[in-house]
Amino acid sequence: MKLIIAIIQDEYINKVIKVLMDNKIRTTKLSSTGGFLKSGNTTLFIGVKENEVDRVVELIREQCKSKNVKTENDEVTVGGANLFIIDIDRHIKI
Repeated sequence: MKLIIAIIQDEYINKVIKVLMDNKIRTTKLSSTGGFLKSGNTTLFIGVKENEVDRVVELIREQCKSKNVKTENDEVTVGGANLFIIDIDRHIKI
């Protein structure tokens, strides 16, 4: 089993959650704020079987796009999502 921690920019979160729900992928949603550019984002916890990881990643990729953001001195590219995929040793449903 894998845990996907997906940090999604707020402008994409509704589309991401809808596509996950449409594909019967359950998720837990937490509101969060990014330290970089102080932008709003949402963190999703998605537990999936190992063979489902690529499909979930692709569903999220289809909804989120990178964009250029101007800072005081520069223009930086900000991703629409950051994903962390972690092995889960044990899963208990209570």
